Amino acid sequence: MKNVTVVGSLAIDNIISTGVIPNAGETVFGTSFDTAFGGKGANQTVALGRLGARPFMVGAVGNDSNGKAIIENLKKNQINLDFVGTVPQATGTAHIILYDDDNRIIVVPSANNEVTLDNLKDDFWSLLKDSELVILQNEIPQVTNEAIINYCYEHHVNVLLNPAPARKISEELIEKITYLTPNEHELSILFPHLTREAALAKYPQKLVVTLGSKGVYFHDGKHEILVPAFKVKPTDTTGAGDTFNGAFAYAILKHLDLKNAIKFGNLAASISVQGFGAQGGMPTLEKMKESEFYEKTWHFE
Repeated sequence: MKNVTVVGSLAIDNIISTGVIPNAGETVFGTSFDTAFGGKGANQTVALGRLGARPFMVGAVGNDSNGKAIIENLKKNQINLDFVGTVPQATGTAHIILYDDDNRIIVVPSANNEVTLDNLKDDFWSLLKDSELVILQNEIPQVTNEAIINYCYEHHVNVLLNPAPARKISEELIEKITYLTPNEHELSILFPHLTREAALAKYPQKLVVTLGSKGVYFHDGKHEILVPAFKVKPTDTTGAGDTFNGAFAYAILKHLDLKNAIKFGNLAASISVQGFGAQGGMPTLEKMKESEFYEKTWHFE
């Protein structure tokens, strides 16, 4: 496998569980509080690392205890950190409310806003050029993502964009992306004038729409296809989408077709939601193979 590079956010997650969502001006009691490692970029990198991909992470942390803890965690997950920088700003955080088997998240980017073109190392572009796949999300500046997508398109490097949190991007840029993986809400922001069916038909083999417990839709050029999710009882759905994207990317790198890559991603996500925290339940390849739903025809080494 050639290089796989993830450019994105690193953060500490502050997680509150509650049985009641407060209204404006209301105070309620939570049932628990915890912290965990997060950031969509780091999450997707760890998902790849757990499966054995040895990815490169590109991003920034603050010179604080949160940043140091994130670096140590990434080292434990076999992530290459040559392109993770330290900046004066605080390390990014995400504030997560777990309620009724779902989550609500507020992200404070902080150091992640410093992943700018001026701050990237000189040899960053060579890293991209030598990569088989580059993975992006929307928790770093948009101008950085756009420059990376344009560079990768010019140099024939495949790009996976997980457009979360949702923000509009141009149709010209979408054409340059190899895989686009929004959830249903993000899809409505990207394509406000298109139905899901019309968007999928417009971007066959590119647009992969995740619907949580319902599964994942894509279009194979002839038909719209639903790849069902695996039915499990979730403990914490935080990071399920990131686990899906990391595992989906891993399967693509292993040359699975799109349907099987999605199915592999679904299985990884179904395992991840039975753990706690965005990264806590992310499976290793060995853990995946223990599942009754794992398909021996996937032939992963």
